Amino acid sequence: MAAFLYRMGRLAFRRRLTVALFWAAVLAAVGLAGMTAPEAEEEPFSMPGIESQEAFDLMEERFPGAAADGATARVVFVSPNGEKVTAAENKEAVEAAIAELQDGTQVASTVDPYESGAVSEDGSTAYTTVTYKVDAAGLTDASRSHLDESLEHARDSGLTVEAGGDAMEDMGGPSGTAEAIGISVAAVVLLITFGSLAAAGLPLLTALIGVGISLFAITALAGPLGLADTTSTVAIMLGLAVGIDYALFIVSRYREERAKGRTPEEAVALATGTAGSAVVFAGLTVVIALAGLSVVGIPMLTEMGLGAAGAVVVGVLIALTLVPAFLGFWPDAILPRKDRKDRKDRKGRKGRKGRRAGGTPRETRKVNGGTRWASFVLRRPLPVLLAAVAGLGALALPMTDLQLGMPGDEAKSTETTQRRAYDALAEGFGPGFNGPLTVVVDAEDADDPKAAAETVSERIGGTEGVVSVSPAQFNESGDTAVFSVVPATAPTGQETKDLVNTIRGDRPGIESAAGATFEVTGTTAMNIDVSEKVQSALVPYLLVVVGLAVILLLVVFRSVLVPLKAAVGFLLSVLASLGAVVVVFQQGHGADLLGVETTGPIMSLMPIFLVGIVFGLAMDYEVFLVSRMREAYVRGERPAQAVTSGFEHSARVVVAAALIMIAVFSGFIGDSDAMIKMIGFGLASAVLLDAFVVRMAIVPAVLALLGERAWWLPKWLDRILPRVDVEGEALARPAEPETRPVEKDLTRA
Repeated sequence: MAAFLYRMGRLAFRRRLTVALFWAAVLAAVGLAGMTAPEAEEEPFSMPGIESQEAFDLMEERFPGAAADGATARVVFVSPNGEKVTAAENKEAVEAAIAELQDGTQVASTVDPYESGAVSEDGSTAYTTVTYKVDAAGLTDASRSHLDESLEHARDSGLTVEAGGDAMEDMGGPSGTAEAIGISVAAVVLLITFGSLAAAGLPLLTALIGVGISLFAITALAGPLGLADTTSTVAIMLGLAVGIDYALFIVSRYREERAKGRTPEEAVALATGTAGSAVVFAGLTVVIALAGLSVVGIPMLTEMGLGAAGAVVVGVLIALTLVPAFLGFWPDAILPRKDRKDRKDRKGRKGRKGRRAGGTPRETRKVNGGTRWASFVLRRPLPVLLAAVAGLGALALPMTDLQLGMPGDEAKSTETTQRRAYDALAEGFGPGFNGPLTVVVDAEDADDPKAAAETVSERIGGTEGVVSVSPAQFNESGDTAVFSVVPATAPTGQETKDLVNTIRGDRPGIESAAGATFEVTGTTAMNIDVSEKVQSALVPYLLVVVGLAVILLLVVFRSVLVPLKAAVGFLLSVLASLGAVVVVFQQGHGADLLGVETTGPIMSLMPIFLVGIVFGLAMDYEVFLVSRMREAYVRGERPAQAVTSGFEHSARVVVAAALIMIAVFSGFIGDSDAMIKMIGFGLASAVLLDAFVVRMAIVPAVLALLGERAWWLPKWLDRILPRVDVEGEALARPAEPETRPVEKDLTRA
């Protein structure tokens, strides 16, 4: 592996113009394809294999053309100062508002609350549902403006008017603020790390090129494959983060080799052969983690995982080819200012008295922050290990109280009209009104379908915790009925989940009495089913992803204990980060600092999404840090010396890479959406804990305690494992003078 990448890096250096033009052509081609591709149609969220999805599919089959494909806006009217919304003046204002809403060009229908009974018992609140001919993504700016203006006109009458529903959602897509924040902080971190504008700019430039290629490719494929907007969002997030990190490691190793006296071409080749090998295997672990999301069986997660995995592959290829090519264009500009000045001073001198026969100067160990920290841990490995594990364990403890759900409008800021509409409906009609259950009765085989539907309705209506049941609505053929069930408790409450389970548990008796079958669906039931499916899929996903990664790391490090230690460390960091999410977003501690106004269940997809992304990134740091230790160990250093060598060369770069990741993810914490805040906070905290606690403390402590045993591998396993030479052992052999040309020849290459 190292020898192959060594030759690839040298070729990219020598053919730098060709490589640069190739990537420019790729960017132009996919850019043209993306810009000319037809706009993708947003596909509805689906979850195969759960009851609520099966019931929804049955509704679409039995009620053709009546499925809830059109966008809706639920407009709530609250009378002022204790008045009744049924009072003549208020009723006139409500009816005028509904008439104005009906005039929208894309409006399919509106409902008169006074005719449909959509007025609260105390007469203070009424609501109407505006249904559109198109889905939320198809609403024009004119339709949205008409809706907003109608609400404002209704408010002028003195009524409190708020609106919720998917028609009110902002469909503008990512604003780019989070990415801009991440790039800005990354630029500062790179500048501090390298002390050179060119060295700081190169990783940013190559990462942006990679993100551009990935984004245009996803845009071009979105139509044919039906990809959701979230696919490109996650691809941008991860493509930017790993693209900067992978280029950072190549550039850092190049500067290190130049500091040893290597010529530019040789330094590029060695950097690609050694750091590039780590990039390849680090990228593979990320791809495994992301592609493994398909194991869960959620189409949206599969799309997100594969899209992001593709962005990571592009990032790896660019790091191995375009970065060496750019280093060829600016071989000295990448170096620190002091080194550039010293190099100019030496150019006129004749002779190379300071060079040894092997072509490199004598190496001396530098004392920096990494070596000092490694020495501290090596002197006190057990206390450091116990303190780190205890700290992560304490953070992970709240995980035992984890409650999953899909927060809706109740999780939005009280400054939004959606949240105020939610609160008004809950106050006027009860907390369960915002999350009704939908029951679908399949009476195709019943002797009397209407009697069967009535029996199901009566039995469910008599269940404790049910407030009301709507009249059943039949399809044209009269063999399928649908009715709504309003719970007494909020959609995200545990009592509502228990109610759904109770209704489903009573199914055999109800179906036997009715002579027909039924299923429970609706947004609330869908969220409950999604949460249960994600929880059941988490353990198989972990087994698949961690198992494959352990095998991969076994090949990389040729050690049994190092991969196992890496996996255990990851589990500690991800559990601790999930515990931190529970503390803030579920229990509410420190929520005000992040602008979280309402706490509640953790988004169902959050744990498995966090595991997938963070596992790949955690293995990045493991490979980059421990591969330098393995390299030093293979070249004859004692285990403790090898740990110090790894920190000497990699600690500063790993810290910079982690800070960049944290900056990219932290940018999302400032989003107004509680779920986006949660994702940003979870990812940022996971990277923080994994990089600074697990990789910087637990890893050296465990390796210090294990000593030689850390690199133990059974002989039978050593014989069957492929040798990939990640540490560049072949490149360290002295018998290759033809690959180490003198500097004066390289300057003409």
